Amino acid sequence: MAPISIKTVLISESVDPRCKTILEENGIRVTEKPNMKKDELMAQIKDYDGLVVRSATKVTADVINAADNLKIIGRAGTGVDNVDVDAATKKGIIVMNTPSGNTISAAELTCALMMSLSRNVPQAAMSMKQGNWDRKKFMGAELYGKVLGIVGLGRIGKEVSSRMQSFGMRTIGYDPITPTEVSASWGVEQMSLEQLWPQCDYITVHTPLMPSTVGLLNDETFAKCKKGVKVVNCARGGIIDEDALLRALESGQCGGAGLDVFVEEPPKNRSLIEHPNVISCPHLGASTKEAQARCGEDIALQIVDMVKGKSLVGAVNAPVLVSTFSQDAHQLIKLGEAVGAVLQSCTSSKKPFKSVQITTQGDCMKSSTGYMTSSVLVGLLSHESGCCPNLINVLSLAKESGITVNQTHCASDGAASGVCKVEIGADGCSFKASGSVQGGLLVLLELSDSVFRQPVSLTGNLLFFKASASPQLLSSVAGLLASEGVQIESFSAPAERSGDVWYCVGVSSLPTDLGALKPLVKEAAQLTI
Repeated sequence: MAPISIKTVLISESVDPRCKTILEENGIRVTEKPNMKKDELMAQIKDYDGLVVRSATKVTADVINAADNLKIIGRAGTGVDNVDVDAATKKGIIVMNTPSGNTISAAELTCALMMSLSRNVPQAAMSMKQGNWDRKKFMGAELYGKVLGIVGLGRIGKEVSSRMQSFGMRTIGYDPITPTEVSASWGVEQMSLEQLWPQCDYITVHTPLMPSTVGLLNDETFAKCKKGVKVVNCARGGIIDEDALLRALESGQCGGAGLDVFVEEPPKNRSLIEHPNVISCPHLGASTKEAQARCGEDIALQIVDMVKGKSLVGAVNAPVLVSTFSQDAHQLIKLGEAVGAVLQSCTSSKKPFKSVQITTQGDCMKSSTGYMTSSVLVGLLSHESGCCPNLINVLSLAKESGITVNQTHCASDGAASGVCKVEIGADGCSFKASGSVQGGLLVLLELSDSVFRQPVSLTGNLLFFKASASPQLLSSVAGLLASEGVQIESFSAPAERSGDVWYCVGVSSLPTDLGALKPLVKEAAQLTI
């Protein structure tokens, strides 16, 4: 991926000072304006290339649509619940977080809440402050020998497991992504949720908040648990159904809850917070000096590395970009865009596009199919009305336009290694083009069954025309172009010249009137690459 230019960044919340320092040391101008209201943020954001937030700033679709120049939203923390990722993606804006910045802090708070639940530490401390000395009231239980169920075995779940194993707990878990052999290597036995619920003395959740995890612990699942099970949520409010939790606490099915997060923050409904068996915190999972310093520093370094074209870390909506940080990838992306632009120009009268098939060929393109697909689509859609495609948003734009996109990779056939082939369906017809990188140059090998004897160099001003072969064709076209002050600089003809075939000439400038060629050619198109 070519480096993204980030010259100005707005920091809208209190972030560790290292964030600003690192950005400024790398030539990025930084403005800090915490505690802005939505209208103020919308007025300010249009002047910035980047925005850095924590969790308080709500980056809604309205804010994103007001951001004319925004290229990146950096979240100094793990979740991106406060960012409308879909709206950002549609506008081609990268959303980035710091995936490991607060891992240790969140894991430690989870363990602290678990220990507090087992020994009633906050309740006993409060009783002491009220002048009481009540040893019997706060009888606890050991963690040793108990079963801990960890739902979500990512970075935080892993850290929780290792710490609680030190207390002699047996750790079991569930995760739809982490392989069972990986979690087993850190002492967590994976199983289905149906198997997990009945075994647990304690349950802690460490998943994102998404449709499949909303209300993961509810009336039905609480009923499957051991009576008196204790639960902890330091992940996201809503993973545990709050109404169901209150009912389970009242019935004794749940013996206690440690909550750092809530559906509504701060919560207006105090029923859970005031329950005697609930220990609650005001979303303190990342509230340590170390986590804040780490997150602030991480987001700045990630932005700088992206700007310098070194790497892309933490981009939640742009996985296609991760493998584009090499010179070879830069060339292939340019190739895809150029081939797409040629097809767009040569089929401009045949729209709308209905389907696009991208095939990469050869070992050197085996890992490039994803970003080659996106780059071809950028070339195809760049001149669409109201459309500003880039590698981040182009797949969603194609889907909105009703274009079916397919991508495949095939081995080299020996003669053609490292080739990108594109076929589009439009107006009931099929159009093809293929290109390659040869000697560091982008070249077009074929256009709609016309295989060029000398590959077309995909650079500068190019004029394509379709006509029947004739000895006078080139001289006639050259004469018409010369009358407009346009000089031919290169010429590519197809190897097979039967019927109507495509030709390409490189020209000093694009002619102002393609209609002048109509007496000589069937079709004509031009573009600058």
